[in-house]
Formats: sequence, structure tokens, C-alpha cells
Amino acid sequence: MSLLVQKDDKKYTYAEYLKWTDGQRWELLDGIAYNIAAPSRRHQEVSGELFYQIRSYLADRPCKIYSAPFDVRFSGPEQEDEQTWDVVQPDLTIICDQSKLDDKGCLGAPDLIIEIISPASIGLDYVTKLALYEKYKVNEYWIIHPLDNTVMVFTLGEDDQYGKPHIFIEGSQLKSSVFTDLTIDFKQLFGL
Repeated sequence: MSLLVQKDDKKYTYAEYLKWTDGQRWELLDGIAYNIAAPSRRHQEVSGELFYQIRSYLADRPCKIYSAPFDVRFSGPEQEDEQTWDVVQPDLTIICDQSKLDDKGCLGAPDLIIEIISPASIGLDYVTKLALYEKYKVNEYWIIHPLDNTVMVFTLGEDDQYGKPHIFIEGSQLKSSVFTDLTIDFKQLFGL
């Protein structure tokens, strides 16, 4: 099992992050840099299948899906790169507002973020990123557990808070509140 590696105790901005040339993948969470380990084969299979299913669903829609590495920058309005402390590379990101897209990735909250759990990322995905995505009002956040074949779906409520997640298991039909007619084939997703 690989462990999550923090760069050091210093806080970094997105402007500094852009200058790194070490060939590693990093995320900034409140300015703290975390190294993203290479995903497992199982992780890649689930990610690839999910990308395929969602990309097929979005074919005639204005929304775009991106897979990691793809920077999603969270910052306040009018903030420069030097003032941006939160940059993530979700496994999958769906954005419908094209004005949020630029050559660096996405600036602002995507409509849907999907993280696929790895042993090293559990704490970040379930706690830190959940709070971050809620803070910046990501409409829906999926946490996929590829070993248990489960999906947890957090949806932003009218109070701009994530309520109790919906949990989807083998045999259930995954539903999204953002894309109400999207269905995910669990057999295909998890190779069941």
C-alpha cells in the first residue's frame, strides 16, 4: 500500500505549483501539497469504464468530461494564481459551464466530481475533499470504492450543504441528481 506523501510543511499557491518540474502529480489542499500516487490497475479499469459510460451519455450535451490529470482550481472571484490555495486533480470531472474552462483546466466548481478511492487517499477523499467540494459548491460528488463495488453520492442541498450520501451497491441503479437521466451499468463498471 502506498502512503500519501506531503511535499513539506510549507504552504504553496497555484502560481508556485505551476513552476514545479519534478514530473510528479500534486494537489494543493489549503496550500499543502500532496503527491498523487499512480493508480492501481483496478482503479484504472473502473475510471476508464466510467469515463466511457458518462462520455457516451454526454455526447449530445454541452457538458465535458475530463480525466486526471486535469487541474480544478478553487478560488474566490477575481483571485489570481498567487492567491489560489486549492487545486485538485479528481479522477473524473464534469463541467457544463464552458466559461469555467481554460487552457489550465477548470476554474471554479465543476458540476460533478468523481474520486475513486485508493488506500492512500481515503482520508483526503472522505474528509478533506468532501469539505472542500462542499465549500466551493460542487453540485455532486461521487466516491467510488473499487474493491467493495460501491458508490457514495453526495448532493448539494438547498442549504449548500451535502446531506447524507446515497449509497449504491451491486444490483442497484446509480442515479444522479445533476444528470437525472444518467444511469450507470454496475456490471460494466465493476466487471461483475
